Amino acid sequence: MSRLSESVTRVMHILDGADLGADYTAAQLLSETTARRSLDLSDLSPEEQAALVEGRANHLIPSAAGLAEKIEAAQAAGRPFVVKYGIDPTSPDVHLGHAVPIIIASRFQRMGHHVVFIIGDVTAKIGDPSGRSSDRPPLTDEDIARNLSGYQQQVTPFIDFERADLRFNGEWLNKVTLPELVGVLARVPVSMSLQREDFRTRLADGHGLSVAEFVYSVVMAWDSVAIDADVELGGVDQLLNLQMCRKVMEISEQDPEVVITTPLIEGTDGTGTKMSKSKGNYVGLTASPDDVYGRLMSIPDHLTKPYLQLLTEWTDNEIRVVTKRLEEGTAHPMAIKRILAGEVVAALHGLDAAAAARAEFTARFSKRSFADTQNLPVISLKDHAEDTLGALISRTLDFAPSISAVRRVAQQKGLRLIRESNGDQQPTPLTEASVQQTLGEVVGEIGALEGAELYLKVGRKVARIDA
Repeated sequence: MSRLSESVTRVMHILDGADLGADYTAAQLLSETTARRSLDLSDLSPEEQAALVEGRANHLIPSAAGLAEKIEAAQAAGRPFVVKYGIDPTSPDVHLGHAVPIIIASRFQRMGHHVVFIIGDVTAKIGDPSGRSSDRPPLTDEDIARNLSGYQQQVTPFIDFERADLRFNGEWLNKVTLPELVGVLARVPVSMSLQREDFRTRLADGHGLSVAEFVYSVVMAWDSVAIDADVELGGVDQLLNLQMCRKVMEISEQDPEVVITTPLIEGTDGTGTKMSKSKGNYVGLTASPDDVYGRLMSIPDHLTKPYLQLLTEWTDNEIRVVTKRLEEGTAHPMAIKRILAGEVVAALHGLDAAAAARAEFTARFSKRSFADTQNLPVISLKDHAEDTLGALISRTLDFAPSISAVRRVAQQKGLRLIRESNGDQQPTPLTEASVQQTLGEVVGEIGALEGAELYLKVGRKVARIDA
């Protein structure tokens, strides 16, 4: 029995009938599954390794069998099996959406393979055109250097850089000569780029498309050639870029890499759009434990299962058991969400931080009396009476990324004023129209309550209103 199988057996034993909402059960599960993030997986056969990866992939090209054969061939030759993951530093922040393929890279590393994390300091100047509706503003060297400053630290919770390489593609791309580039471009069919729907849409809509963007995937493919990659990981939106890597490796008379794409994780707002900093529906890898925990507790219930699949070391069998218990009513969705939130906090900040975040969340949102909760934000009614509720929540309190997001909370019955006196609470749901009213108007409409404290609740976030 493999080390992973032994761990799964222990977790299945815990899941069998335990109260998943109990702190003790959550601590047991978290201790076991967090340990998997450093579990040696080298005792798995090439076929088992390929199956473990395939279970979290959208595409595995050419096949899981091809991946297993490639692993076996590297082992037989006594050479490292090279796993490539690349990212362009177009932003200073990495979020959980980026972590999905990085987690797969971590598993490869624990299987005993060699991970090469490539920072696209040259390709960032072109800008990956995948999925974009217009050309990207060019980045300066200063922009790239600023964005690069925290990248390694942000992904260190998943990648052990003492056993992995961190390389910049300027190392080889700055040396590519024009004849070399033309020689490769001459053998790449234009149809490989014209099949891209994003390119066709931009041209049809009259938006710009530069020649540099048109050849981005060819330039990116040089990374695979330079390190002689065996496998490359990326989000499913990178599929065409990764297929170009295989083509350019063929042109360079190398064995084409195996391509693995992973799902684009849905944002925390549950609207169906992918996790993105620009949409405010993301969880940053540098966020505090309390913030990570709180943001994950705020996700809609339907996201719990895919988040468990993509962000944790839980296996399909374990997730099936939990899903069945939810369907049978022997587990509450909030209990599973607490487990998920603890998993991610533990991955980023450690077990102690996860336990503290769970306790803080319980203290803040599970107690009946808000008066017992420490460090709640305070809003002065005197100072903010003329502020509209939407602006107050999104800008002053920073409880939501935009006024539109506040409206969505109201539509979902998550926006309330709560009057509390001696532990008794009188909640007043606020409508979407309230978002445009001033704080003074909203408070005035519910009337005063002598000796009561007044609280504003936005989803799961709470602030006290100081009269």
